[in-house]
Amino acid sequence: MAQASATATAVSDFSRLSSRIRQAGLLDRRPRYYLVRLSAVTGLYLAAVAAFFLLGDSWLQVPLAALLAIVFAQVALVLHDLAHRQIFTGRRPTEVLGLLGGNLAIGLGYGWWMNKHTRHHANPNHEDLDPDVVPDVLVWSPEQARDSRGLARLIGGRQALLFYPLLLLEGLNLHLGGIRALRRPWLKHRVLEGALLLAHFVLYLGALAWVLSPGKALVFFAVHQGLFGLYMGCVFAPGHKGMPTLTGENELDFLRKQVLTTRNVRGGRFVDLAMGGLNYQIEHHLFPHMPTPNLRKARPLVRAYCRGLGLPYHEAGFVASHGEALRHLHHAGAPLREKGRS
Repeated sequence: MAQASATATAVSDFSRLSSRIRQAGLLDRRPRYYLVRLSAVTGLYLAAVAAFFLLGDSWLQVPLAALLAIVFAQVALVLHDLAHRQIFTGRRPTEVLGLLGGNLAIGLGYGWWMNKHTRHHANPNHEDLDPDVVPDVLVWSPEQARDSRGLARLIGGRQALLFYPLLLLEGLNLHLGGIRALRRPWLKHRVLEGALLLAHFVLYLGALAWVLSPGKALVFFAVHQGLFGLYMGCVFAPGHKGMPTLTGENELDFLRKQVLTTRNVRGGRFVDLAMGGLNYQIEHHLFPHMPTPNLRKARPLVRAYCRGLGLPYHEAGFVASHGEALRHLHHAGAPLREKGRS
């Protein structure tokens, strides 16, 4: 009886917050905002592609590669909002734009990313259920370090030092994730996704080979893909890395599971723009369908409500958030350093 009462109280905690958010109109659609944002990002993408062909075989392509990395990341951030049904309510237009923007435009498998991100939202920072904290290359807790194998065991002791260099490879990892998923039976449109990914890579690599000399093409590729991965990592890592991880022993209700494992990143309008609104990660995890521009407005309501419940609501500046993540990575790898010394 007591457990049932506690469960009912926990459910009502989120229900009351949800009711306040809905009454404030923060779950209402923002079509004009997304029309402007989609138009701006599409315009930047097309302008960058046009500039690539206009510049020709020139070293001026190197700064353009850096700019294109930012554009690719902004496309990915729009796709993130799209996947959460913040732009369209219907499944068909969401999927069509997701496949065109993800698979074709930036070489990111939309179906694979949707599957991965949905599992992350359901169980953030859960060591068994969140694909973002699986001990693949990095380990996220001392327990994972002790049980690690392969590359994670090899570099885990120094993973905090290697974190940003590894992020330079994250762009390639995102591409490979979409390619590997083509073999998975759960991917609904495998043929279509594979065809669009193939079209992207043929057009992308073909354009590099056609316009640039081999040396410039390699530099362009390295700068573009490296900075794209670094950008994406720096947007998504501060939201959860360094926050508590959960295991099967933890039983938390939805509100506490999302808030306790998540960090907000403080900053002004520039941080909002650069991170696509995902600096308000707590609000986004509680209300994933909430349009991005409303997350800032929801923050004071959610923060006050959590404090009223005595529930820790964690925020940090951009630099401080990365410092917390790096310290956590260093702590998680401690068993491997101790083993190396012994």
